Amino acid sequence: MNDFTIRPVGDRALTVEFENQVSRAVSQKVTALQDQLLSREIPGLGELVPTYRALLIHYDPLRIDPDELARTVSLAAGDLPPAASISGTVVEIPVLYGGEYGPDLEDVARAEDKAPEEIIRIHSGSDHYVYMLGFAPGHPYAARAEKPFSIRRRETPRLKVPGGSVGVQRDMSDIIPFEMPTGWNVIGTTPILVCDYRRENPFLLKAGDWIRHVPIDLSRFREIRRQAELGEYRCRRYERGSGR
Repeated sequence: MNDFTIRPVGDRALTVEFENQVSRAVSQKVTALQDQLLSREIPGLGELVPTYRALLIHYDPLRIDPDELARTVSLAAGDLPPAASISGTVVEIPVLYGGEYGPDLEDVARAEDKAPEEIIRIHSGSDHYVYMLGFAPGHPYAARAEKPFSIRRRETPRLKVPGGSVGVQRDMSDIIPFEMPTGWNVIGTTPILVCDYRRENPFLLKAGDWIRHVPIDLSRFREIRRQAELGEYRCRRYERGSGR
């Protein structure tokens, strides 16, 4: 059995809260519940919004009784698959590291007492788990199990950081979807769009995915960016554990 609490959120939503902690096991309960509810095709069910430890469930009160929905959700939340059986999808994200595309790579390398090439190897060497999307559309909150870096966010945020910038701090990795202010340490840039409103589903990533950063050179960066601008580029995806 899973520990969870169901709470009303106004008259058109409810939230299911799991353990009060940030962990992949808790996050996978959230995404597993989301998958179960979507598979049931419940009349009146609206948007489902996963966060670190909770799932916000929107619904139409004219099409489904809130108490009936709460009972359905409770049964589903109490019968989730074990986290160990949930693998998730790996999404390969090409990244051009350093130079004008990664202005903080040298600073991060000095702070960690490592060569820039070693920072790139460490960052691209482990998959990062996407806990949720937030702050900006398509913006992934992703982290890995270990904490490979000690560096935290910059003391003075930049007012304008280009979309596609890839930032790091401690165990976390970030992809900026649009130009915005941020204090992340930018070590590279991806030429792809993590949010593309030309698509029916504009978000490249979702909670429960895994990001694998793939280093590329400038020539490949320009090629992929042209394809992405035309809406023709597709990231490679595969089940985690199935191999490349």
